Amino acid sequence: MEQGPDEFASVAAEGVHETEINRSRFRCALAPVADEDDARAFVARVRAEHPGANHNCWAYVVGADASVQKASDDGEPGGTAGAPMLQMLLRRDVRYAAAVVTRYFGGVKLGAGGLIRAYGGVVGEALDAVGTVRRRRYRLVTVTADHQRAGRLENDLRAGGRTVREVRYGAEVEIELGVPEAEIAAFRAWLADATAGGARLELGGEAYVTD
Repeated sequence: MEQGPDEFASVAAEGVHETEINRSRFRCALAPVADEDDARAFVARVRAEHPGANHNCWAYVVGADASVQKASDDGEPGGTAGAPMLQMLLRRDVRYAAAVVTRYFGGVKLGAGGLIRAYGGVVGEALDAVGTVRRRRYRLVTVTADHQRAGRLENDLRAGGRTVREVRYGAEVEIELGVPEAEIAAFRAWLADATAGGARLELGGEAYVTD
């Protein structure tokens, strides 16, 4: 897995925020995206929904370490739309997200400074309106226990604030969860104590898990 930050923000869900500045309508559509293909598909979809707009400017950031950063002014003066949109995403620590700002021109020119403030500002407002979630880096672990212990164990894990990702039922029950790397040793000791040594712990890879 890529070595990235311990945590970052992402868009909670797809959503839209609209504002009017000097008679121009600025409509910001936001979406969480898994990769660059996802981001490009979202941009294309929003553009297709607003073929009559003067501009559909966009920006997206992919990768926990923001390894992919792309933006487009879509006909606005260079550096006045896509760049401030991208900067707002980065300033707010947002990753795996795409933003498209659709502008319907209202007849009043805003100037370069006005455009930069408008495009960056509407992305910031949209992030506040749609909401963000924190994603933290965890070590994936699988706890295996018999059916008799598993129900109470799962309840104890959730009650203790652990991030349970999946529960699989077979001959035994496998509970997959995320544990911060620094807490692995303490978790191992807690598990042995809670189950009287009756559960097995297997360490997996790393993943970013939404809080």
